[in-house]
Order: sequence, then C-alpha cells, then structure tokens
Amino acid sequence: MAKTANLNIRIEPEIKAQAEELFANLGLTVTEAINVFLHKALLVEGMPFEVRMPKYNEETLAAMQEARDILDGKIEAKTYNSAHELTLELEAEIAAEQEAEPEYEV
Repeated sequence: MAKTANLNIRIEPEIKAQAEELFANLGLTVTEAINVFLHKALLVEGMPFEVRMPKYNEETLAAMQEARDILDGKIEAKTYNSAHELTLELEAEIAAEQEAEPEYEV
C-alpha cells in the first residue's frame, strides 16, 4: 500500500497565497491542513463544518440587488468626477437621513 497519493486541485493564486500564510501561522503546510480537513471529514462522515447560505440583512440584500441591476443594465451606476464630489453627495445623504429621524427627549 502506498504511503501517499497525489491530489491535484486548481485554486485561485490569491486564495492559495492567503491559505499558505494562514496555515503557516498555525504551523501547518497547505498539504497538512488538507489532510486535517480530510481526516475530520472521515471522522464525522461529512463536511467538518456547517454548510449553509449566509443570511444577510435587508440593507445588504438591497445593495446586492442594486449591484446585479447595474451589471444587467437595468439601472445606471452613479459616477463622480472627483472624490470630493462623492464626499459631498454622501454628506448630503447623511444629513437628509439625520433630519428624517425622529428626535427623542431623554
């Protein structure tokens, strides 16, 4: 019986670099980390962590939908000629939100 077997995977270079750094900080190589993952999966007879869709709040869901709509050409993306122009619009939006909030006396 062979002592080791090769496993070839394709992964984005940036993800690989981040994983190498993370596991190096834990005293592991990527190969060792993958072995730990596989052993744990066999031990629990499944994924060694919960796999589910993340639950986003309404604001995040709206922002994601807006991004999809921009990509699909359904709405036009805002553009700015300078960072200053963007900052002015953001400040105006914040001021409008603060005016709309009810004031409470303590």
